[in-house]
Amino acid sequence: MNKVIIIAEAGINHNGNIENAKRLIDAAAEAGVDYVKFQTFKADKLVTKSAKRADYQDANTKNNDSQFEMLKKLELSQENHYHLIEYCKSKKIKFLSTGFDLESIDFLHKIGIRLAKIPSGEITNLPYLRKIANLFPEVILSTGMADIDEVKKAVDILLRKGVNKAKLTVLHCNTEYPTPMKDVNLKAMLHIKEELGVNIGYSDHTLGIEVPIAAVALGAKVIEKHFTLDKTMVGPDHRASLEPDELKLMVDSIRNTEKAISGSGIKEPSISESKNKDVVRKSIVAIKPIRKGEVFNQENIGVKRPGIGVSPMKWDDVIGQTSIKYYNVDDIILL
Repeated sequence: MNKVIIIAEAGINHNGNIENAKRLIDAAAEAGVDYVKFQTFKADKLVTKSAKRADYQDANTKNNDSQFEMLKKLELSQENHYHLIEYCKSKKIKFLSTGFDLESIDFLHKIGIRLAKIPSGEITNLPYLRKIANLFPEVILSTGMADIDEVKKAVDILLRKGVNKAKLTVLHCNTEYPTPMKDVNLKAMLHIKEELGVNIGYSDHTLGIEVPIAAVALGAKVIEKHFTLDKTMVGPDHRASLEPDELKLMVDSIRNTEKAISGSGIKEPSISESKNKDVVRKSIVAIKPIRKGEVFNQENIGVKRPGIGVSPMKWDDVIGQTSIKYYNVDDIILL
């Protein structure tokens, strides 16, 4: 029950094609993630007709469309949503989508979605935050571009409007696609936890899988990562996304990291390694023949494997004692 929740962000990487969306679900299910997440929006409710695209959107989209025109082509219809939810059920993976406007939030609630994922761009959207808090019992909040005061204000709005703090997770995030490693600032995730006392996680836009794994080691409870069928596809988010084999590697690495940090925290031998003690530790042994009655000294005893005899930690106790028997070379000394 305490395992890290992994969200594979398909987002708009379906390029407006429902078959691509189904193939993304296939890849996410094969990778073993918990949720595959899409984006729900109406372009005319989300962006003005004159809004410019972000630099990364220009770089990765090979046309002169406005942001509105780009997003209009990437909308999923309501019928698409019902179809994808059923397809997720058939693949035994959970469906999730981020609503980007009030109408879309209402629709997601209507179709039974109970976990709301708030994107970074809505962290300063008061009407949006209030509606999320009114409709959804569980909330994940991304915080890209925000400072800690903006995060506090958004969290306060959600809590005052009824979100249970135990059901709220706040994700550290950087919204540059791809995020330069020098700008990740992963310890900011811990700052969020210290300041707000909430569950924490990380939404990643770096190239590769190292940072999500590091986030899990630092205590992230939720990891979100974009993925695509092919990084070379035309579209705003493909380049900063993982391909299916990379997504599976990330999931496997996170699950291994979870196991590695799940111990008691007490320095003690594990069950698996205890059997190695006798093999790799050492005992005090004879390094030349020793007659009965001879005194043990630096010249006739030494330390060698296996560790089934007197520990070398008792070296000072053995030196000066009298041998009670005859020893050949490599015989383990007895006291």
